Amino acid sequence: ALNELKEAGVWLYGADGAGDRLVCETDMTSAAAIVLGSEGDGLSRLIREDCDFLVRIPMLGKVNSLNVSAAAAVFLYEAVRQRPQQR
Repeated sequence: ALNELKEAGVWLYGADGAGDRLVCETDMTSAAAIVLGSEGDGLSRLIREDCDFLVRIPMLGKVNSLNVSAAAAVFLYEAVRQRPQQR
């Protein structure tokens, strides 16, 4: 499925706590798919390699991760925020 998305011109953004860019600093205005891993293990190595970008959510204090539904909400909020509103 990921290869089909890439062939269709969709950028793959993998949610990864060790990602090299922050979600709030990542341009997600083009066609995008957000790839989330399991809560326990995150993204597999092969899935990370398929992603165009590995993106992380900035964390403060002792918290170093969010559950997958909270992480999905953050990524989707940011993707929608960056797009011009439909009028």
